[in-house]
Amino acid sequence: MADMKTIQADTREKMGKAIESLENNLSVLRTGRANPGILKKIVVDYYGSTMPIDQVASITTPDARTLVITPWDRGALNPIEKAIRDSDLGLNPNNKGDTIFISLPMLTEERRKDLVKNAKSYSEDARIAVRNIRKHALDEVKKVEGIGDDEIKRGEADVQKITDEFIAKVDQTFQKKEQEILG
Repeated sequence: MADMKTIQADTREKMGKAIESLENNLSVLRTGRANPGILKKIVVDYYGSTMPIDQVASITTPDARTLVITPWDRGALNPIEKAIRDSDLGLNPNNKGDTIFISLPMLTEERRKDLVKNAKSYSEDARIAVRNIRKHALDEVKKVEGIGDDEIKRGEADVQKITDEFIAKVDQTFQKKEQEILG
């Protein structure tokens, strides 16, 4: 059986991972500026195996509206181009022989609203994850042996404080991304 300090530390660690997951999901959303992170989830079929795009090429941003992808091996050029074109990002890669250029169009108001909806969905998933972690932690607090009702109440209150702190972090992360998308 765990003690209160261990339960609180585990809860913080797990909730921190939920925040990390949220930040990873949000980093893929376009904000109007060129960001190599938007290509994070693209996998390239390279010589019979699938690999993340950042393992077969370097991705740079020479200006605010352009991504430049330079593959380590020229043989990966066409598979990278195909993977980008087949993705749901709506990007149109231009093959220049040894590099791929992607010009990012301005986001329309409708597309910005869709991106905010996606961000809101990701943040709601993170809130649910934090609440599930809280539920598990409260169950663990009730299982601790050799403590009285007052200690259990105090432990539950501490878990709730941690939960409130991480829900606030989820909200801050979402609001920051929302401003990036709309701004």
